[in-house]
Parts: sequence; C-alpha cells; structure tokens
Amino acid sequence: MTNPAISVRGIEKSYKDLHVLRGVDFEVEKGSIFALLGSNGAGKTTMVRILSTLLKSDAGTATVQGVDVAANPVGVRELISLTGQFAAVDEILTGRENLVLVAKLRHLPDAGKVADDLLAKFRLTDAGARKVGTYSGGMRRRLDIAMSLVGHPEVIYLDEPTTGLDPEARIEVWDVVKELANTGTTVLLTTQYLDEAEQLADRIAILHEGRIIANGTLADLKKLLPAAKVEYVEKQPTLEEIFLTLIGPKASEKTEDAA
Repeated sequence: MTNPAISVRGIEKSYKDLHVLRGVDFEVEKGSIFALLGSNGAGKTTMVRILSTLLKSDAGTATVQGVDVAANPVGVRELISLTGQFAAVDEILTGRENLVLVAKLRHLPDAGKVADDLLAKFRLTDAGARKVGTYSGGMRRRLDIAMSLVGHPEVIYLDEPTTGLDPEARIEVWDVVKELANTGTTVLLTTQYLDEAEQLADRIAILHEGRIIANGTLADLKKLLPAAKVEYVEKQPTLEEIFLTLIGPKASEKTEDAA
C-alpha cells in the first residue's frame, strides 16, 4: 500500500509483566474503514491510545498521514480526532452549544455555522436547542461523532462506538460511519462485535492476545476456512430483524420528535 493513512510496524506495549501488544503490524488505506476486531482485553484501546499520542509504545513505529506518532505528536493531533467508548458530551449544554464550544476551542471562524452544518449532517437540527441530557443513546453518540468532526480531521478513531446502544441506535451509528468514509475520511474502528466489522469495514484485522492473527477483506478472511458446502437450510429471521421490522423504519425519528 503506497502512502497509507495509518502505518503501524512492530508496536509493543507492556504494563510490568502484562504484555498487551506484542509486535502489531497493519496499514490503513486513505478514505477507508478499517476494523480492529478483538475481544475485551485484546489490546484494541491500547493501540488507539498509542495512535492518538495519549500513550507511548515500548517498541515499534507508527505514522498517521506520514507523521510519526512518537516524534511529532502535535502534528498528529492536528490530523486526527478520537471518539471513545462513552459519549464525551456535556449533558447540561444543548446539542448546538456542545458543537459551538468545540468549534471555538479549535479557533474556527463562524462557530455557529459549523455547529448548524453538523447538526444538519447528523439529523439533529430539530434537537439542537435541547439539552443533551434529554437525548437518546443513539442521538448522543451521533452528536459525539459530530463533535469529533469539527475542523474536518483527516483521520478519525472510533473506539467501540456502539457499546451499550440498542439495535436501532447501532444501525444509526453504522450509517454515520459509512457516510464518513463516503466523504473521504479515514476511519479506524475498534469493535468486539463481529456483525459490526462485517457491515462496515473495507478491511478487518483480528487482534488476539496482543498480536494480529488475521488481516484482510471479509472475502480474504472467509478463504481461511474450508470452502462452503451447498446445503438446504431453512433460514429463520434473527431477533434483530424481527425487532426492526416490528418497530418500523421511522420509529427512531418519531421517538426523538416526541422526546
């Protein structure tokens, strides 16, 4: 891959006798969605913290848009944005006030317009004047991601963005992530949900016990298993399909309008 958005080579990190990362290697193509898939404790968040300049690795190198994470952390911070596992929004402020605050902290001109544009982009205009404490989980997460996009970062890290969300809210966040990639933003997504990686990612790396044990497209990973056999199977709907069919496609919008 030439000029990747993110390049990780031989990253190691330990806490005393606990070896969290044991020589991690991967690259992320510009404008793509890359999923770092692994169970709890696999080292996903540690990897994101290193790439975000919040934590120093013990060995190895990492670059973002060609900028070395360890040698030039300030330069990296100008290129990235991070959305953690829990929405970092101020519940006392309105949705619009949260966005205006971040825009002002980034010294952007016309913070109000920046906020209004992002509210529209994330379908939060009608809720923009309401305190975030009244928002649903899906709305809070959408606002959180919107706040991460203030200033148009080239790379965004989403660390388990759908943790704790109901099925409908998860799909709302999935739609947002897909739109990010469609507009050219590079997305590094960590998740423990297999269906999330399958739905969103252009490439998937499986992190297990501090090592990447598989890395490729979904089609590549399927080739690691024996060829599929053709069998007749009566397919039953999943509980998620039943739930979403029963509540209808516009239920989330009605709930938000009524709140």
